[in-house]
Amino acid sequence: MNNDASMQLPWYRHRWPWILAAGPVTVIIAGVITTWLAATGNTALVADDYYKQGLTINRTIERERKATELGVELTVSATPAGADDTRFELVLRMADATAMPARLRVLLAHPTRSELDRELLFDGRDGHFGGVVRALQPTHWKLVIEDEARNWRVQQSLTVEASGGH
Repeated sequence: MNNDASMQLPWYRHRWPWILAAGPVTVIIAGVITTWLAATGNTALVADDYYKQGLTINRTIERERKATELGVELTVSATPAGADDTRFELVLRMADATAMPARLRVLLAHPTRSELDRELLFDGRDGHFGGVVRALQPTHWKLVIEDEARNWRVQQSLTVEASGGH
């Protein structure tokens, strides 16, 4: 008699249809979440103008070669300068001291989020340049340092710790 009573229950009152449906429902929900993340996520690692960037590679290499010819040597340091501030100090040495620029252009490139990139101009004297940068995220930054006229360029990396230091 007990068997007849369980057979008379509607399908949704049985356990097995729900157990069997749980897998496909989970996959559908995961697919919807993945689609949403892909559509709304940051795609900064993918360049929209990759062809134009490819054409500029030769010019970039030439500017780095020019820095080598000029004997450009840079020392970069970053130290905490307050709650959220970081003090940058750059020491520039060149084979020809008369070619020393009055300003350096520094691009701080975040490794994954282009919206956090910053372009700075540092004034200097006798090869010493510096300034304070506010609210710099602790991470491993790529630095592209060039003279104001953009005749030469040097790339370096800098790790900023959570305390704001180097």
